Amino acid sequence: MKMEQRVYGVVSIRSVMSNWNADMTGNPKSVLSGEIFGSDKAFKFPIKKMWQLQGEKVMYIKTFKIDESADEKGKLQPKDLNERYTELFGSLDEKTPAKEVLKNLFSTIDVLNFGATFAEKKQNISITGAVQVGQGYNKLESTSVEVIDILSPFRNSNEKSEEKQASSMGKKVVTDEAHYFYPFSVNPENYNDYCTLGIEGFEGYTKEAFEKFKYGCLYGATAYNTNSKAGCENEFAVFIYCKHGSKLYISNLDQYIGFEKVGQKARIDLAPVGELLKNSYDKIDKIDVYYNELTVDLNTGGLKCNEMSLY
Repeated sequence: MKMEQRVYGVVSIRSVMSNWNADMTGNPKSVLSGEIFGSDKAFKFPIKKMWQLQGEKVMYIKTFKIDESADEKGKLQPKDLNERYTELFGSLDEKTPAKEVLKNLFSTIDVLNFGATFAEKKQNISITGAVQVGQGYNKLESTSVEVIDILSPFRNSNEKSEEKQASSMGKKVVTDEAHYFYPFSVNPENYNDYCTLGIEGFEGYTKEAFEKFKYGCLYGATAYNTNSKAGCENEFAVFIYCKHGSKLYISNLDQYIGFEKVGQKARIDLAPVGELLKNSYDKIDKIDVYYNELTVDLNTGGLKCNEMSLY
């Protein structure tokens, strides 16, 4: 069923003794001022991984092959874009119609939500996704970066190394605690132009696709329990549903959400959001707020919303 409403919201991810989004040096990603943030790619990847494990068709995710070429024979390598497309949909060549490529791309849950850039075999396709996610800035001012020494069970095989006779050492970099707040928007109208192209089976952005995105917002980070992400979990999310045909447009909501750590709980204050929207409730269908009641003390501050537990 086609999605008709725009949705605005924020998702918060709690990171304790973990590294939600590392930069190329292994440190938590930060801007020049030192403020820690997580990229939209870091937010989307666990959701895409969850979809993949649930049996959904995901286009833009790393998959591997054993290279059989003469130079790299037997080596494990990531597949390129053309190989991934071929894996899912069969061969792609310069005569493949653009309409067929669009049909295939929109059949994947990640492209239907997040859009795509596809430049292969004379195809030059750029799809602005219905779902747009901003950068997630850490709102905990007292966050510190910790470096943990790790002992490997293997010695360094480099004969010039001082550790050649002993187990080698490594390092793991984490934040003691951080709380990333990601703004997002959902605009089904981004696909209006594609709906006029006669793409077989494509009706635009669907409610089913949105519900899968919403579920990922609520549980994707918690589900993605790797070594560096153990300690990362979803803790809060707000979804503001505009009425169909509403002309309400809202800027990134994360800037209007107050945050402080009080004892062992995170205090999230939605009073500024309530103030922002106080004259707009006639344009809003509903507001849903989800949070972990054991770790979050929520102040709605008069915001007219439905409060629900994550668990």
